[in-house]
Amino acid sequence: MTEVRGQLSFTDDLGRDLQLQEYGLDPEAGSTLLPNAAVMNALQNLVRLATELCGAPFGVVNIISAEYQHQIGAWGVDPGVCSREDSMCAKVFLSRERTVVADASQDPRFADNPFVTGEIGKVRFYASVPLQTESGFVPGTLCVFSDKTKELRPEQVSMLEVLAKQVVELLELQHRTVQLDRTYSELKASNAKLAGFAGRVSHDLRIPLTTILGYVELVEDDPDVEPSSTAARYLDRIGASGRRMLGMLEDVLSYSRVGGGIRREQLSLQDIAEEVVRDLGVEHDGFVEVEDVSLHADRGQLRTLLQNLVSNAMNYRSTERELRIRISGTSNYHGTTVFVADNGKGIAPEDRAKVLEPLVRLRRSGDGPGSGLGLATCSSVAKAHGGDLNLTETPGGGTTVAVSFPAGA
Repeated sequence: MTEVRGQLSFTDDLGRDLQLQEYGLDPEAGSTLLPNAAVMNALQNLVRLATELCGAPFGVVNIISAEYQHQIGAWGVDPGVCSREDSMCAKVFLSRERTVVADASQDPRFADNPFVTGEIGKVRFYASVPLQTESGFVPGTLCVFSDKTKELRPEQVSMLEVLAKQVVELLELQHRTVQLDRTYSELKASNAKLAGFAGRVSHDLRIPLTTILGYVELVEDDPDVEPSSTAARYLDRIGASGRRMLGMLEDVLSYSRVGGGIRREQLSLQDIAEEVVRDLGVEHDGFVEVEDVSLHADRGQLRTLLQNLVSNAMNYRSTERELRIRISGTSNYHGTTVFVADNGKGIAPEDRAKVLEPLVRLRRSGDGPGSGLGLATCSSVAKAHGGDLNLTETPGGGTTVAVSFPAGA
């Protein structure tokens, strides 16, 4: 679009306001654009530094929308809003060049401006640097001014330009924060829809699948079916496939629910681990050792995590030694880290990132059955609590899983 007298066409004005919204700066008519508090404090400090370096009493960061000039950082004056038509910066900021004027009353661009004539102010010295992002968008200016005439030395102009770049960095930080917040909100909504969909599909599929497995068991118990017959072999395959599918449905449902609605409470790692061992029916086998630690976590999700990790250790045990699993933890002011160490087959370093992805299995000889969702679910549990999951080798062979639960998350 063609620029006319420093103003943009209607289409470009609309695009400008949309771009400002992307930076978390809402250009609603008549309102002051407010970035987050941390950004505002940093902007004020930069403006103060700019005024002191230039020896000027006043400074502002101006954001220029389609209709208004918004001062989102100021020193020496209270931040405010004026019409874009009255703005001095709006007349020059789209040139993308710095503007330094010793006496604005003698400059034809500003002589009749209300900030110069006395209608709003009596600006004489005026210097501004456009705030240009890497994409070429110019949201506004860093501006210093005085009611007395003044000249700037070249090094002062250079420092003003450096500070303008720092202002742009802060605005870009605000931009990335807005993008992350939007992505997080979309992810939460998507996860909620996924959980609902998975629940409906799981329910709809489990009923007929359970019915099929029930009929398979009835036929298998029928005395007229010979255990060595072809029909018995077919029934055995149907039953095995059906049970694997039912397990897969449960895994998908469990994976989709992780992270939605964390309810933290103070828990004993030993209590939860012992519940898991009992649920798996291996409480008397003696291969699970537990060392207690207190942690702040969601009870159901901690159970899911431990159950998946213990099941994995059982599934991928080594044929060279008796299975041993040690569950322990350590706490400090950062939070709690839970360790589940086994002496099984282990996971090669090059495969450790891959196995954390959903539905990924290594398919090694002798591995037990699985859906490829166990470690992915555990990783999701860690992330839902604001932590991480890491895989390392257990000394002597096997895998150690470390899951962090940050304090105050």
